[in-house]
Amino acid sequence: MRHEYRDTKLGAILGFTDNIKKDQERFSDSSKTIKFLWNRNNTPITVQIDGMQLELMPYQIITVTYLQHVSYAETEFPLSAILFNREFYCISDHDSEVSCNGILFFGTQDIPIISIPKDQLGKFNLLHDMFVEEFSTPDNIQGDMLQMLLKRLIIMSTRLAKEQLMVKTLGNDQIDTIRRFNFLVDMHYKTKRKVSDYADLLHKSPKTLSNLFSIYNQKSPQQVILERIALEAKRLINFTDKQNQEIAFELGFNDPAHFSRFFKKMTQMTPSEYRENLLLVA
Repeated sequence: MRHEYRDTKLGAILGFTDNIKKDQERFSDSSKTIKFLWNRNNTPITVQIDGMQLELMPYQIITVTYLQHVSYAETEFPLSAILFNREFYCISDHDSEVSCNGILFFGTQDIPIISIPKDQLGKFNLLHDMFVEEFSTPDNIQGDMLQMLLKRLIIMSTRLAKEQLMVKTLGNDQIDTIRRFNFLVDMHYKTKRKVSDYADLLHKSPKTLSNLFSIYNQKSPQQVILERIALEAKRLINFTDKQNQEIAFELGFNDPAHFSRFFKKMTQMTPSEYRENLLLVA
């Protein structure tokens, strides 16, 4: 089952499928979409994100963005997906409407895995069925109705994420600061390498950010920035034909040797060793 809503004037897309592995190439354009991946099976499912395998247990949801490389080569069972682009629903534009919705998206840290509790499974399944029903009602308000359903999915998932993923001592404002920091790192990591750069953008002090992240997890803001650069380097080596020097310049390193030293510090391998290791594994 595959459905797609398109607004050609806006370039807006909302896709819906019960088998993303089979249908991913059948959507008109999924290259710049954010995805909810939902295991509706009674058995675990394996997906590969940025070259690393992730096991999705029954009734779990993960969110991925167009910045991540997702492979379903190891996915043996149908995996449901809802995908949308910025033109259909812009996360940033709706921050004020959906409190902290960004904790589901553009995080440079761990991929958010949301477990649907048994007492809420009925609500999520009902929402799934409402999507299916609305796709079968093509009229001039269909886009508005589908956007309302997507917003509800984001709200329901965000509530669970805040309960399951975030430290209880953090308030909404603190969670939002973490989310905005991660978002800004994703947008500017090639040109901004210092915590103070992001502190200025957030109108916070570097010390405030460091203290906040020490409550949230064990990574410092500086470590988040460095890991984001290293992650992109690995993505470019994994999924493009670009040479080390090209990757270095793309990531803002003026000297390829500096990039090589940075990469080895972060991965314990030089870029060339990392590339050779990939060939051996393949």
